[in-house]
Amino acid sequence: MRKTTQFKQLLQSPRTEFILEAHNGISARIVEEAGFKGIWGSGLTISASLGVRDNNEASWTQVLDVVEFMSDVTSIPILLDADTGYGNFNNVRRLVRKLEQRHVAAMCIEDKLFPKTNSFIGEQQPLADVEEFAGKIKAAKDVQSDPDFCVVARVEALIAGWGLGEALRRADAYRRAGADAILIHSKIAEPDEVLAFAAEWQNECPLVIVPTMYHQTPTERFEEAGISLVIWANHLMRAAVLRMQEIARRIHDKRSIASVEGEIAPVRELFRLQNAAELKEAEARYLPARLQRPDVAEIAQQSPLPAPGATVQSTS
Repeated sequence: MRKTTQFKQLLQSPRTEFILEAHNGISARIVEEAGFKGIWGSGLTISASLGVRDNNEASWTQVLDVVEFMSDVTSIPILLDADTGYGNFNNVRRLVRKLEQRHVAAMCIEDKLFPKTNSFIGEQQPLADVEEFAGKIKAAKDVQSDPDFCVVARVEALIAGWGLGEALRRADAYRRAGADAILIHSKIAEPDEVLAFAAEWQNECPLVIVPTMYHQTPTERFEEAGISLVIWANHLMRAAVLRMQEIARRIHDKRSIASVEGEIAPVRELFRLQNAAELKEAEARYLPARLQRPDVAEIAQQSPLPAPGATVQSTS
């Protein structure tokens, strides 16, 4: 099944579905192996992985390069966080063509100004003109070649403090412009705003949420509200940062790796995630025996990973 079709089925599922953030190829593979049916290609965490701010400091082609690696190593759909579309309607048209070439299933664009500012920074961020943003959606839908490619329109009216009425007005305009789903965003610590929106929206088209700030809300409440898709938006990057900071400090302070070796992934797990075994099999098919490389792939296929805290022999 095409990735675009997989994603459209997630949106149209009779139950609430969940996707998780990834920011590079290895994290994308981890999301798929964990059992998720889709990946959120987060603008925040992709930019963070590149060491730049979430203000379109990474160009759209640099983001595209990262997402291409993510798409190549996974079989589940990616919903790309495409910020404001990286420009006007013409930039959006080109973006859709390039995403389809890389088998990216869907994109989410938000009704703010380019260059974007992360939704959790500052107050009363300016929003795009409704008609201009609706034009971006129309342009995206007109240019797509795969009928199942999806455009998710992200409404920032609640983030900007413009209220429920404005959020509903904008969402309706974007739906009529052709959006396949609406992402309603909020940064307060309770789900009240998004649940009020969902009650008024009444499933005009699929509804998507990002409960980063109201993370303590039981997911049953989202299901009861008819939410189609929940995005866990930045958690792999945040987990990786915290752990890397801890390990880096310990290695620095102790001037040794002995105390951390049993608490990190063995090198063979990196080989496995890189699919080293497939290359070894391909060499057996395509190279004479004298030119085949040493047994890196066999390392990747060794015994299962040790329990946390167990001593692991490093492979360099």
